[in-house]
Amino acid sequence: MATLNAKIQRLFEEASDLKVTFWGTRGSIPSPGQETIRYGGNTTCLEVELNDGTLIIIDAGTGIKKLGQHIVSNSRVGKINIFFTHSHWDHIQGFPLFAPAYLEEYDIEIFGCEPVFHNVQEILTNQMDARYFPVRFSNLKAKINFHEIRQEKLVLGDAVIDCIKNNHPGGANGFKITENGKTLVFITDNELHAPENSGSSWQEFVDFCRGADMLIHDSHYRADELENVTGWGHSSFEQAFELAIAARAKELLFFHHDPDRTDDEIDEIVKGFRKTIKKMGLDMKLDAAIEGTKYRIG
Repeated sequence: MATLNAKIQRLFEEASDLKVTFWGTRGSIPSPGQETIRYGGNTTCLEVELNDGTLIIIDAGTGIKKLGQHIVSNSRVGKINIFFTHSHWDHIQGFPLFAPAYLEEYDIEIFGCEPVFHNVQEILTNQMDARYFPVRFSNLKAKINFHEIRQEKLVLGDAVIDCIKNNHPGGANGFKITENGKTLVFITDNELHAPENSGSSWQEFVDFCRGADMLIHDSHYRADELENVTGWGHSSFEQAFELAIAARAKELLFFHHDPDRTDDEIDEIVKGFRKTIKKMGLDMKLDAAIEGTKYRIG
């Protein structure tokens, strides 16, 4: 009986976890090849499964193609919630190849925070214009609805979702998902020390990320690469690390890998920061996001 109770308890604990899967970790442009095969070459796409099975997808980079195939092949019929950080091409270019969009048994709810979201419906429709893609948006069979998040918080199932304005040309948003006391923060395409703060201040980011169980943050550049890319809307590994420490995040995952950054280079960068964590005596996990990797936050 004790063994049975232990199994039931374990299943309950696993069910109450936030489940996170990376389907695209690369920034700017897909980068297939032997030198990027381990961390992945597909552009931004993150899957989050809530306690009750609610499916959330953040961004529709090229990684969403494999995710769509996975959803259909596993007969996960029902509602799909897609949250867009912004509409730059590496975050939307996979949507025309998202298999559930072509099937009438799926309801797709698309969310974004104002003001950067107001034209996403038009953008998704235009990228499927006959000049660029053979299938029109109007030919999609799924029920697709668009929602602007105008309030500070959105409740979805048992989760609360918050937005923060990023510092990025054209605007972008970060998201915080909190469920059962566990928090995931996803901030990509964000320049933490931008010359002109069009989004949020350093302190606002620290407050937004405070105590996060998992912080996924843009780490496109190394510190020695920043001089020539000021104002481009991306952060360095060092800046993301600084934010994680200031916010006392429990785990940091580097994200939005430079398409020219090799797996071996990322390995060495991660090793260096892990040594720093050890020297500082910090109780924080650190890694770089790997395409195909699954995490449980619980």
